[in-house]
Amino acid sequence: MNNRGTVTKDAVIGGSTSRPTDEELGLINAYTRRELSADEVYVFSVVLCDNDVDRDGERFTVESLFELEKLFVGKTGIFDHNPSAKNQTARIFACAVESGGGKKTVTGDDYFCLKARAYIPVNPDTAAVISAIDSGIIREVSVGCAVERTVCSICGEDIGMCPHKKGEQYGGKLCCGELVKPYDAYEWSFVAVPSQRQAGVTKSLKRKEVTMEEIMKRLEKQGGLNLSDGEREKLCAYIKNLKSSAKDGVYYRDSLSAEVLRLSAAVQPEVSRETMDCIAKSLSVAQLDELKRAFEKKLGNSVMPKPQLYTSKSKKDSQSNREFSI
Repeated sequence: MNNRGTVTKDAVIGGSTSRPTDEELGLINAYTRRELSADEVYVFSVVLCDNDVDRDGERFTVESLFELEKLFVGKTGIFDHNPSAKNQTARIFACAVESGGGKKTVTGDDYFCLKARAYIPVNPDTAAVISAIDSGIIREVSVGCAVERTVCSICGEDIGMCPHKKGEQYGGKLCCGELVKPYDAYEWSFVAVPSQRQAGVTKSLKRKEVTMEEIMKRLEKQGGLNLSDGEREKLCAYIKNLKSSAKDGVYYRDSLSAEVLRLSAAVQPEVSRETMDCIAKSLSVAQLDELKRAFEKKLGNSVMPKPQLYTSKSKKDSQSNREFSI
């Protein structure tokens, strides 16, 4: 899943904020091959994401922010998610969840955001980027991360798999998708268009794929069911396969029933075909197969009539078979 953030204004404007402290310089040098001085790096702050509802009707939980706090340390900053080594521009060296100081989200919860500190090496190649940050031209960033689930804030089920719709009120509570259990963080990129109202986050989802078993489980519950395009296509393909399998099953059952009726006529001719047909229709496929094997065994054990020219292999004297001699 991609979730986007913004460079905070106070981090990129002003003298002291662009120069690392001794503690920050120590964290930065943990990623460098040689010791850099404070004059060789430019530092700034980035609000990656928060727990407020964005324009897609989704938000991170506070617990997810604390998980991302650990995952984003050390991740590189690039432009427009282009994963090229030449495109690497900055790196996050510290990350922390911060309180909004009494600020509330649109759902009335206390506001929290994930703020990172990042550095850029100072050299002629990065002068234009640093200048664009200082002048406010570059402000928004996009972070790439993966979450395990997106759940409904009303019922806690996977969003789209329950009757609730994002953006609607239920009992005075706003429904939104809550991004939970992040398990990976990829990178962060400078972008132009934000979608999170406070943190300037734009994103495109990369959810964990919902299994067919999970979809069928939701179908068994009462209420409506909202499916994404991918989930709808999966369900349609599943139904199509079921129809195909059902046709094969009908053909197999009909063939099995016909064989049972044929064998029944041979081993128990006193039972009419109509009666046996009614019995066969009431049996399962497994029961029909069991009956077929029983009839075959009974038929195999029955005494078969001898042909006119039959000669036992154990009798070597051809003259002993005189029953049908001419």
